[in-house]
Amino acid sequence: MAAVVKYPGGVEDVQVITDRPTFATPDPERLRLAQADAGEQDWRAWGPYLSERAWGTVREDYSEHGTAWDYFPHDHARSRAYRWNEDGMAGVCDDRQTFCFALGLWNGRDPIVKERMFGLGGDGGNHGEDVKEYWWYLDSTPTHSWMRWRYHYPQAAFPYDELVAVNALRGRDDTEYELVDTGIFDDDRYWAVTVDYAKASPTDMCILVTVANRGDRDETLHVLPSLWFRNTWAWGLPGGDRIPRLVGTPAGRRGRARAGARLVGEHWVLGQILLEGDGDPVPLLCDNETNAERLWGLAGASPYPKDGINDHVVAGAATVNPDREGTKGALHYVLDVPAGGQRQIRLRLTRTAPPPGDAAPRPADLGDGFDAVLWARRAEADRFFADVIPAAASADEALIARQAIAGLMWGKQFYHFDVQRWLDGDPGSAPPPAGRRHGRNSAWWHMNSFDVISMPDPWEYPWYAAWDLAFHCVTIARVDPGFAKEQLLLLLREWYLHPNGQIPAYEWAFGDVNPPVHAWAALKVFEIDGSTDHEFLARVMHKLLLNFTWWVNRKDTGGNNVFEGGFLGLDNVGPFDRSAALPVAGVLEQSDGTGWMAMYALNLLDMAIVLAEHDRAYVDTATKFFEHFAYIAGAAYRQGLWDGEDAFFYDVLRLADGSQVPLKVRSVVGLLPLAATTRLTARTLHRLPELGARLRWFLTHRPEYADVIGARRLGPDGRQQRLLSMVGPDQVVRLLARMLDPDEFLSEYGLRTLSRAHLDKPFSVTLGGQEFCVGYEPAESTSGLFGGNSNWRGPIWMPTNFLLISALRDYAAFFGDDLQVEYPTRSGVKRTLDEIADDLSARLISLFTRDGWGRRPIYGAAQLFQTHPDWRDLICFPEYFHGDNGAGLGAWHQTGWTALVADLILTLRR
Repeated sequence: MAAVVKYPGGVEDVQVITDRPTFATPDPERLRLAQADAGEQDWRAWGPYLSERAWGTVREDYSEHGTAWDYFPHDHARSRAYRWNEDGMAGVCDDRQTFCFALGLWNGRDPIVKERMFGLGGDGGNHGEDVKEYWWYLDSTPTHSWMRWRYHYPQAAFPYDELVAVNALRGRDDTEYELVDTGIFDDDRYWAVTVDYAKASPTDMCILVTVANRGDRDETLHVLPSLWFRNTWAWGLPGGDRIPRLVGTPAGRRGRARAGARLVGEHWVLGQILLEGDGDPVPLLCDNETNAERLWGLAGASPYPKDGINDHVVAGAATVNPDREGTKGALHYVLDVPAGGQRQIRLRLTRTAPPPGDAAPRPADLGDGFDAVLWARRAEADRFFADVIPAAASADEALIARQAIAGLMWGKQFYHFDVQRWLDGDPGSAPPPAGRRHGRNSAWWHMNSFDVISMPDPWEYPWYAAWDLAFHCVTIARVDPGFAKEQLLLLLREWYLHPNGQIPAYEWAFGDVNPPVHAWAALKVFEIDGSTDHEFLARVMHKLLLNFTWWVNRKDTGGNNVFEGGFLGLDNVGPFDRSAALPVAGVLEQSDGTGWMAMYALNLLDMAIVLAEHDRAYVDTATKFFEHFAYIAGAAYRQGLWDGEDAFFYDVLRLADGSQVPLKVRSVVGLLPLAATTRLTARTLHRLPELGARLRWFLTHRPEYADVIGARRLGPDGRQQRLLSMVGPDQVVRLLARMLDPDEFLSEYGLRTLSRAHLDKPFSVTLGGQEFCVGYEPAESTSGLFGGNSNWRGPIWMPTNFLLISALRDYAAFFGDDLQVEYPTRSGVKRTLDEIADDLSARLISLFTRDGWGRRPIYGAAQLFQTHPDWRDLICFPEYFHGDNGAGLGAWHQTGWTALVADLILTLRR
């Protein structure tokens, strides 16, 4: 019997079938993907590519000292035209963001129309940036043929001032003050707003908006589905001054047929775009221009600026164009909804060919045809995911995996940033401060982004991050390998990759150094996609050769094959900021940097081996990376990163006089070398005899490397295989004893970032007369060492857990069932490495699933999320998790790499 998941929200609950029925006809969603990949129909042309936040970003920051949150705050967002991209709620746009569609809401009590999510910046939040709203991405197919979004909007006035004031009083030792803490959701007085999208064609979307009054009183909600053009004309660029046009028309008869109210847009590239809604909403039009008078007391470009609709709805101001023309428009619905009741709005967003002459566009089908599209796409989505999610997954796991994938799909954003133009300033704007020439990202003038990219978190991190993106692609490949491959290639293209070979990190500092996980991710995606796209692998490898060389030339200061790299994504994990100047003269040689590079060398070796079977030119590349791995892995021991007594890898501070100070912090930094492992099978060595010969020569003439390249045993096929590993057979059991110890790294919900042993015994070192300490902190860090969101001193993080689980499976492939270790340490129970990998996966999955009391660990003590039937099955994907109780922390929509939980479910239940 099929297991069924009741998907919350909307008129009808979505029925997610978790067993795998047999179908006689091809899967329609897979056909759409094939058409998109082949260039036959661009089903990805429209999607949820509108950012959740464009204000407070580096792109919009033209300040003297790079204070992005102050220069363009939330209070400006409704009134100020964005330069580089747009934002909105439940938003969609085309892949060039020519037009944008999103939802506006007003409960009759707020001081402003709710057009975007509110939150605090690094200075206002006691633990960094933090959104103060609740919304969920419930569903999406990879072509966005079907999508669902949900938001809970309070019926009382939104407590903007209270959230700001209370959080300002809280320090790093306090928890964050959230919207639910204000009591505004008490007595269920809120609106549950659900938006469903279904594509009739690549450029024809049926949109169903459902507003449900969860309270016990009749209430009125203003709903403003909005359509506008991104402002590309106000910046004084040559040839860029053409202005598109929107025209609003009330509901009425069009010839013989009755048509709903509509907004009709005209654009010289896009053509004609139509938004039509049922019922009798009032079309309101203004211009996507800055209200300079409100912000700075200056004359503006339009008497009906960007916030004109807001001011008209909230205050009745005469700030909308009476001629119903402009570049931003909304269909204004006023819905009276009884207690416990709901109302619906049907909308159709379509790109159409302009009718002949002055004729109006034909009325959109908002009736039976609309229903047919909605139901068909919903059923097709169920069918698609029934094939993706294994039948062995529980109903709860299926719900989690599907929402995780939905978050990844909704996390795509149109990202536009011409760094040279940003540095120079626009002709129509004031010149940027002179210091900009030597400030943030000034060395990245070559970058010109104009792409749809998967973002880490659509609000807290609405800009790509290189190592986040690599993890995103692993899960994305489960449903859309074409897009995953395109994303991995994108950051290696010449308009992203620095001429010196560095991959850009993220827009706050493109020159920061992220871990080199691109090659690892490319191999994973290649494998998930069937291990047949050798052209993709070759394209990736050609560019990664440049990046590997950059690492060798720039991050190995001593030329001794031991690497630095700075924070490497693990901000705040050490006693001092690893990206800043050291407190004493010397060089910080890093176990994670060295481990990452050993892994990188093995990844490139694996790529070369695959490609060499089709092109013998890659054999030399394979032998090169085999040797380079040996040099790096061997150097970790010779240069003192491995502490034989502690059985752990540590960072080492090498002082100017040649002496060493090991920084004995037991953190994930010392576990990551486990990920540097691969096997050479007898088949590989037979097919590539040059590699086998070089291996034998190395063992004969460089016997000191035998520990990292010399292990061999019979494989499952009865033939010899070799283990290449930075952590050799003699060390792996001892290091795993640390990793799998409940008093150190192993928690009920996965592996902690920092050993719990540092709770009672914090690490301390005195350098340059100053003491530096690291103590175990299972939740948010109380130190702002690296910046606002610096939280790697104890919590559980999905990406590092995923890498270590993958490493265990790699070791298991070599050792088989012959190697068993105590799990947990000191339990007296021995398990194989595959069994341990399975159990660690189950622990991470259990962060999200309901336990025996019906509670999800990610929601901690938040009773509303744990017990309320309207909240408990709406899944968020937090940035990281409390190291002891599993509660979700940090960014609340970090579905990017936290979506790896879907991959764990698919792997564990396959």
